Amino acid sequence: MVIDCDCCVARGLACGDCVVSVLLGGPPDGLELDSDEVGALDALAGSGLVPPLRLVTAIDGPDPHSCGPG
Repeated sequence: MVIDCDCCVARGLACGDCVVSVLLGGPPDGLELDSDEVGALDALAGSGLVPPLRLVTAIDGPDPHSCGPG
């Protein structure tokens, strides 16, 4: 999973309640998580220890690795 805060549709509105902001102190340039890390974050969020990932991407949006045009 690649988390690119610049591509997040909820950026600005949800940053304060996003696990990325909690762990890193603010929206980073981008973050890549493997499936084990995503699972760990899901478990932590499910138990209420950290907020859930609030990443929202557009369905017909850009390549998840690039927010720029084509």
